[in-house]
Amino acid sequence: MILDDYRSPWLTEDLEDLRRLARTFLAKEVVPNQRRWAEQHMVDRDFWRAAGRAGLLCISIPEEYGGGGGTFAHEAVIAGEQARVADDAWANSVHSTIVAHYLGAFGTEEQKRRWLPGMASGDLVGAIAMTEPTTGSDLQRVRTRAIRDGDDYVLNGSKTFISNGTHCDVLIVVARTSDEPGGKGLSLIVTETADLAGFERGRVLEKVGMHGQDTRELSFVDMRVPVRNVLGGVEGRGFVQLMEQLPQERLIIAVSAAAVAEAAVRQTIAYAREREAFGQDLMSFQNTRFVLAECAADALAARTLVDSCITRHVAGELDAAGASLAKFWCTDIQNKVVDRCLQVFGGYGYMMEYPIARMYASSRVQKIYGGTNEIMKELVARSL
Repeated sequence: MILDDYRSPWLTEDLEDLRRLARTFLAKEVVPNQRRWAEQHMVDRDFWRAAGRAGLLCISIPEEYGGGGGTFAHEAVIAGEQARVADDAWANSVHSTIVAHYLGAFGTEEQKRRWLPGMASGDLVGAIAMTEPTTGSDLQRVRTRAIRDGDDYVLNGSKTFISNGTHCDVLIVVARTSDEPGGKGLSLIVTETADLAGFERGRVLEKVGMHGQDTRELSFVDMRVPVRNVLGGVEGRGFVQLMEQLPQERLIIAVSAAAVAEAAVRQTIAYAREREAFGQDLMSFQNTRFVLAECAADALAARTLVDSCITRHVAGELDAAGASLAKFWCTDIQNKVVDRCLQVFGGYGYMMEYPIARMYASSRVQKIYGGTNEIMKELVARSL
């Protein structure tokens, strides 16, 4: 098949070994639990430790901090394998690809050694609290405040749509530490949530898809966090830190989008060859063949775009506009391809027992989080 004939140029034998490891781990630890996790709206807490024992957490963090010593390419391989089994519950990309890299890129030496080893083992689960009930993609409007009181900040505010909100032990909070306008007054404050007075986990949010991923509202009521926990040791750097790390967040979304599109095509081809209608398999109908040919082309195009971005990112050359372009285009393609593939399944495509249905329900949010696709297009347009 045409999708099998193409090999990503950044793949190495080491990464192929990782792919096999991740595939085996997901088949054993994720696939049998998907329905139960969806019903309980979270993965099991011990699952994080199992992922840590398997060496799949913080795989692109240096070994001296407990990580795997890999690159973003290693994160991309794991995300691709999650897409292959329609895993939308384990928010490893938030934990390993986003939160761990804020700590790795900006944390003081003491901060990195305090939190990263526990995140790599799964003893600590990471989350980041950006979005507020009245603040979405425009982070400069954050209202959560952190007022200094001696050696502590006193935080008041609320956050919503927080992935890993149930299990998080290490939470990076975007808060306003001064009255300077826009992003100048923002800081990232790392919060250790265990037995923390004033920290409240709100309701579990009922989402259209991703039912097994714990997503909650969080609130802070006179919550005290040591001043030494401001990321990097200097306040007022939050917005700059966010802008530097958002391209990687957007790229991992694009990676997942391309991988889901390809997985949907593969599953639909297999189904069309087996399912019969009017005395012949679905693949015998010209319309089915044409639809799948077009979907295969879209999936392959998405993969090549993502491959280009991965290569540039590993080399330190991917800019914000390039990541934004990949994010909006690949997620648009993901939704288009999954929708067309579901149609081939007919009524069974609407049944949650089929992976294509879970893919459909979970794909829609890809165009929203990490910055809406409309914002992504604006960022790209500014670079033209």
